[in-house]
Amino acid sequence: MEKLIIGSRGSDLALWQANFIKDELESRGIASEIKIIKTQGDTEQELAFEKMQGFGFFTKEIEDALLKKEIDIAVHSHKDLPTAKIQGLTIAAVTKREDPSELLITNPLAVDPTKKLSLKHAAIVGTSSARRKSQLLSFREDLDIQDLRGNVPTRIRKLREGKYDAIMLANAGVSRLGINLDDLHVQVLSPDWFIPAPAQGVVAVQTRDDDHVLIEKLQSINHPEVQDAIRVERKILELSEGGCQLPLGVYCKKDGNNFRVWASWADAWNEFPIRYHISTDNPSEIAEKALKAFKIKRDKRVFITRHLKKHSYLSRAMNSHGVKLADESLIEVQQVKFNSAPITDWIFFSSANSVIHFFNQHPEVSKATQFAAIGRGTEATLREFGYQSAFTGLTHDISDTAFEFGKLAYGSTVLFPKAKHSLRSIQKQMPENTKLIDLDVYETLPKTEFEVPPCDILVFTSPSNVDAYFSKYTLEAHQQCIAMGMSTSSKLVDYGVKNIHTPSLQDETGLAEAIFSL
Repeated sequence: MEKLIIGSRGSDLALWQANFIKDELESRGIASEIKIIKTQGDTEQELAFEKMQGFGFFTKEIEDALLKKEIDIAVHSHKDLPTAKIQGLTIAAVTKREDPSELLITNPLAVDPTKKLSLKHAAIVGTSSARRKSQLLSFREDLDIQDLRGNVPTRIRKLREGKYDAIMLANAGVSRLGINLDDLHVQVLSPDWFIPAPAQGVVAVQTRDDDHVLIEKLQSINHPEVQDAIRVERKILELSEGGCQLPLGVYCKKDGNNFRVWASWADAWNEFPIRYHISTDNPSEIAEKALKAFKIKRDKRVFITRHLKKHSYLSRAMNSHGVKLADESLIEVQQVKFNSAPITDWIFFSSANSVIHFFNQHPEVSKATQFAAIGRGTEATLREFGYQSAFTGLTHDISDTAFEFGKLAYGSTVLFPKAKHSLRSIQKQMPENTKLIDLDVYETLPKTEFEVPPCDILVFTSPSNVDAYFSKYTLEAHQQCIAMGMSTSSKLVDYGVKNIHTPSLQDETGLAEAIFSL
């Protein structure tokens, strides 16, 4: 075979990807060279994506060259490819997936650790992605989102020049280019929380579908397990009939034969997104189910056993999509006084109440002490007191959280501010050589007077709220239950409840996701 010609855009990241494929091929004895091709996305740098016409802003010219046989292989960021198949072309191989998460990169002067995303009030955030805009505003409606174009180094330069307080970039691009960000504040936003573009982090190798010899050779660099996951992501994109202008994020994680999918969708960038999560071993059903979940009329009545702030994520999510939401805690929380807190290596908070009733008593805390939170909701409360969490549980599974925290805290001393008579679920699963100190900082008592309005979905936020509810009510046949955490789920099982839904994320984002998924 003669030397192959690889078609690529000329940006630093595109050339990194093209050279990566070139090296992969040459390591297998296949010689190649790179030809740079300009695309619409390269020449129209001033327009936001939603104002550009057509599809394939970063791919069409390269695909045209492939069809004209001016090149043999086209290398793309897979997320840039339209879902409609180009007649005569095929994706012959995909690379191993780079971390698909997003980076929020912030000027240190704009950091406010007490707020979600650690951004100061009304911060100017640069991105031209409708998907990123939609999700950012769902978390922080005060943010000023402004368009940002250019290659990765250019965008970072604009941040350093003070044109923005923060910018958002794909982790994969920054990682591949090896850019030093030590002078900036960088947050990695996990893909199940801030949902990326379909196929983000994957490089696609495209060729002509009648070049059977080359297609066969390219199988040596192909990753079938990545193909399986992004096939699900791109199918949802295809059925939604949208391109990069659509505020759609999809992330699929494949564990063995099981597929877990998170999706975020909105009609426009300035509308509150609907989120969806599904776990199944039948990937063929996922896309249709997700699209149905996005489009279905929402007239359910939801009751949650927690008092919500007026502009909380969950309140805004439900109100934006016509879901009738009622909220009231069924328990009274009373502070338990303590004289002092021991100085320890770690303080682990298992609820927002444990944070509130610990810090409200103004204990002396060593500057060397690190903080841990059972989930993002607890982490957010910790931020409000001006503290950052060095560990945050990212799953509803207590065992996973205990295991991951146990590795960090191995051999150290850990203080657990807690509720009186709590189940001590985390403590029971900590490593034996870790010294544990319990400190009661609050207790819960069931309310004697409360009314739960008629509802279709009941969201229980703690075991004590479950006890309080069933002291007065029984579950009706049409009602569905969502449990925040495994201990709450176990308590529902004690009352004979079946088909309990547990959010994949331990915060209001996960609760909204669980409600929408029902």
